[in-house]
Amino acid sequence: MVLLDIFKNDPNILVAHFNHGTRKSADDDEEFVRRQCKKIGVDITVGHAELGPNVSEETAREARYNFLFSVRDSIIKRVPGEEVLIYTAHHLDDLTESIFINLSRGTGWRGITPFNMPGTFRPFLSGDVLLPESKADILTYAARNKVTYREDPTNSSDKYMRNRIREVIKTMPPEDHFELNQKIKKLYNSQLEIRKEIEEILESLMPEDGVFKREWFSELDNTVATEFLRFALEKDNIKLTGPQLNDFLNAIRTYAPEKKFNLPEDRLITIHKNYFKI
Repeated sequence: MVLLDIFKNDPNILVAHFNHGTRKSADDDEEFVRRQCKKIGVDITVGHAELGPNVSEETAREARYNFLFSVRDSIIKRVPGEEVLIYTAHHLDDLTESIFINLSRGTGWRGITPFNMPGTFRPFLSGDVLLPESKADILTYAARNKVTYREDPTNSSDKYMRNRIREVIKTMPPEDHFELNQKIKKLYNSQLEIRKEIEEILESLMPEDGVFKREWFSELDNTVATEFLRFALEKDNIKLTGPQLNDFLNAIRTYAPEKKFNLPEDRLITIHKNYFKI
């Protein structure tokens, strides 16, 4: 709601709200957002799902972003050539929590650069000194500007790792909390630059015809080969977990000619004698 308050006078905004259908109060949240948009004269579009109370955070996130990108795509079709971005209200505390979650899951260096999705923009993480940055900044803005909002009751549930990490951070003295956030921000920004450089190098190595030689993956170090493979797959909107990537790399290196490897959604890749094609 603070994000909306800041950009409410921009004539080009559209509010996109997704009702996950995970709790009874979700309908009240939807109605609240509709009322607020009507009050300030901003258009709104709403998506619905019935994910249920036991849905994982990852499944809910995937459904939410599928909706947001479908809205973005529909706008791009209506106004081709215009830049259309999805603005989200992720802030510095969200960033700190997400990095701790990712590192605990062994995501490696990529885990230090969450919220790095093409087509999206995080104003509170942009470095703009005129905008709130942390959760405390956002709450202060809301109080000063009389911005009303609703709190998701699942934010207090210890069912989710994010909430458990948040509770630990809350026990820190305010000055230590601030220092931690600033260190995370510095690490995040430097890692973004490194990630950009890595992806530019990987992009330059991608074959134009989509044909990959098996010998490349036999000669490369495991870490480099996995990174190369991940990048190639994600360019084709195929996302694999770490173990799935390792299995695919092993298949590339060891499968007999013409044997097939099954990717998610039953997509088959034929491993030929000297090459394969994504």
